[in-house]
Amino acid sequence: MVRTVHPIIFSIGPLTVYSFGVMLAIAFLVSGNVVQRELARKGMDPELASSFVVWAAVGGLVGSRVLSFVDDWAGFVRDPLAFVFTGAGFVFYGGLIGGFLTVSTVIWRRGLPYWRVTDCIAPALAIGQAIGRIGCQLAGDGDWGVPTTLPWGMSFPNAIIGWEQWTRENDLPIDVRVHPAPVYETILYGLVFLVLWRRRLTPHPDGYILWMYFILSGAARFLVEIVRINPRFAFGLSEAQFISLALMAIGAVQIWRGAGAAMAAAPAAPPSERRRAS
Repeated sequence: MVRTVHPIIFSIGPLTVYSFGVMLAIAFLVSGNVVQRELARKGMDPELASSFVVWAAVGGLVGSRVLSFVDDWAGFVRDPLAFVFTGAGFVFYGGLIGGFLTVSTVIWRRGLPYWRVTDCIAPALAIGQAIGRIGCQLAGDGDWGVPTTLPWGMSFPNAIIGWEQWTRENDLPIDVRVHPAPVYETILYGLVFLVLWRRRLTPHPDGYILWMYFILSGAARFLVEIVRINPRFAFGLSEAQFISLALMAIGAVQIWRGAGAAMAAAPAAPPSERRRAS
């Protein structure tokens, strides 16, 4: 049995350093550096990256909490204060939406080229997710997968959230091995980052990298959700899978529209060349 859950790195008196918080901080630092480099490469002020990171953190935390209220409305109504101030219950897609809205507001208010800037941010989102999921794995924050007999299956007995309760409710032994879903996400989002980081150097219309991020990250999350313990929302799919499908659809439609617009804007071949081609 493999145990890799270390929610607390160390404690000194009243000070406790949590692994999830450390990895989240690293994720924001690395993401900020990626955005800074891309802004500079595209001739924009790299110092804007720090503002984007701060507002992404604020919007992300608020958005993730709001969606957690929606997902467990009964629990929120039963004890609102405890629900709000607990360290648990952060929902990734709520954080993505919240951070996206706050950063978009900053971009618009500063009069920046929106799609060019979001293309700088998209690879940073992917690498930030990859690093952040390491924190989820170390903390054991409730996003593990279903039981498995695969050799890399893991147990989360020291998880910061609900392992004993989950195993008890599902009549499973405390040392049951499950899919390490956060590890899968780290690998997949890392691959998404590498694809976007490479594609950013090829000619493309503004917005293309963001739409590619929607498609690839949506597909990654959809696949991982197959083995995660999240409740099914409808048609055997989880809430996150429906959001993933929506992101993939938006990205695909936008890329298709961009390709159509590029073809329409391309100059027509002279009549002599069209006759030769025929």
